[in-house]
Amino acid sequence: MLVILQSRVRRSVTDVYLLNLAMADLLFAMTLPIWATSRAKGWIFGTFLCKAASLLKEVNFYSGILLLACISVDRYLAIVHATRTLTQKRHWVKFICLGIWVLSLILSLPIFIFREAYKPPLSSLVCYEDLGANTTKWRMVMRVLPQTFGFLLPLLVMLFCYGFTLHTLFQAHMGQKHRAMRVIFAVVLVFLFCWLPYNLVLMADTLMRIQTIEETCERRNDIGRALDATEILGFFHSCLNPLIYVFVGQKFRHGLLKIMAIHGLISKEFLAKEARPSFVGSSRNTSTTL
Repeated sequence: MLVILQSRVRRSVTDVYLLNLAMADLLFAMTLPIWATSRAKGWIFGTFLCKAASLLKEVNFYSGILLLACISVDRYLAIVHATRTLTQKRHWVKFICLGIWVLSLILSLPIFIFREAYKPPLSSLVCYEDLGANTTKWRMVMRVLPQTFGFLLPLLVMLFCYGFTLHTLFQAHMGQKHRAMRVIFAVVLVFLFCWLPYNLVLMADTLMRIQTIEETCERRNDIGRALDATEILGFFHSCLNPLIYVFVGQKFRHGLLKIMAIHGLISKEFLAKEARPSFVGSSRNTSTTL
């Protein structure tokens, strides 16, 4: 976030999306001590923190993949259709990001409404959904929302946009554009690695609840353990994005070194030895360099 905020003049549309993505990850990271404590000691924080922490987790999930989908559309327009002027209208980007946050909040409302701290039989206090009499109906709603709007539809958008973008890049033989796409592809692949297993297990749980596959005590316990494990892998996604930006993205690497040099953490001689990439400043450099 600091690296992007330091580049006010040469900040691209993609930078604005990545800044919002980092904000979502940071908000979720603030709740990690709460989830860690609940794993060790059970839920001891009451209903208010149960709702708040769950809401932040859900908003992060939805906003993260929706922002990645927007980045893919931005790259598609800039490279395949060469609509650079359109993609660089920052006031549109601000409204798009605001819309993503509002939509993510709306999609997260069922979790916020139904989550509470309660004590199930023969168990310690937990933070979970209390769905009342309509358990099956609302459970299906809370399965369909993340799988459809938080995974499948944005994933289809990304696959479509990046597929045509890759086709255009390979036809044009533009090496710089290939390098510029590495960070975006890395972010998307890491997202799939972290969230695809959870969604597959969630789909199996949904099929079991609608009795498409047979439900047994052993199968329910196996799916419950798999949901816990794959959800933790999904949590890990928020921690990986900054590492991708630093070690894969040349722009972020140079921006971070520049900030460190300004504050005397590294020598200016060391900074000078580093290759100086274009920091989204050249109109010839795809207008999209990460």
